[in-house]
Amino acid sequence: MEILIRYHHPDFGIRLGLQRGGEITDISPQVSSLGDWLRASAGRVPAAIDELRKAADQAPFILPASELDQPPSSRVSHWLPPVDRQDVWAAGVTYERSRQARQEEAIDGGDVYARVYAAERPELFFKARAPWVQGPLGPVGIRGDARWSVPEPELALVINPALEIVGWTAGNDMSSRDIEGENPLYLPQAKIYTHACALGPGIVLDPIIVAWPDVSIGITISRAEQQIFAAETSTARLRRSPDELVAYLGRSLSFPDGVVLLTGTGIVPPDDFTLQAGDRVEIAIGDLQPLINKVAVV
Repeated sequence: MEILIRYHHPDFGIRLGLQRGGEITDISPQVSSLGDWLRASAGRVPAAIDELRKAADQAPFILPASELDQPPSSRVSHWLPPVDRQDVWAAGVTYERSRQARQEEAIDGGDVYARVYAAERPELFFKARAPWVQGPLGPVGIRGDARWSVPEPELALVINPALEIVGWTAGNDMSSRDIEGENPLYLPQAKIYTHACALGPGIVLDPIIVAWPDVSIGITISRAEQQIFAAETSTARLRRSPDELVAYLGRSLSFPDGVVLLTGTGIVPPDDFTLQAGDRVEIAIGDLQPLINKVAVV
């Protein structure tokens, strides 16, 4: 598995690397930015991925991936979110479990969620600008005016300007269930706020067209070093196909630097659960290193 990553080095700033196993090869001299690479990949994804491999084979600078496992600080090497100029969008109600949860939280019974689950047109909404996205070990937020906050573990598609999927990563779509449940028109307030999105650690380079990668999606939440919730689902339970979601996202929209699409959650904690400041959220998708974040009130 080859993973394209962004990271910070205290001496050199923002860098790009190709992770293979436990090692990361710096490819920054050959690849200037993620956005530039996504643009260059349009219409030629396999060739663009092969160019990353060749750049890594020629690069002299290698570091252990474990060196990046530190909270973000300008003084240490650490993971950066795998976006630079890419907006993040999200798809909703793509799993049966998500449909059920949205109906349960809605004051009016949530008929709108049942209808969109079965409709031809998927639910798609804007989630975050690139500078808002948190990477591994950065803080994820819960709103101070929300009573019921949850993480949503999701497979995130990384898409180039030609609307081709170059790979995927792990995503956390933080949500305020009580705010959305009060009125569906409050969705932007329930979904879009400071530190409401995390991605990473990197992009698994896996061109996808019509079939999802066959991977498990799991989440573990800990409080005071004790596990308080854990669950697992699979991409096999996604109702809509990758090409279907991307095609709708690209209708009347263009993404000159690429875009990331969260594909919905199939895991929802019980109705009596809500996140608290200090909780630790770990999202594991397939063999990708888990995305870990601490919760803070924003």
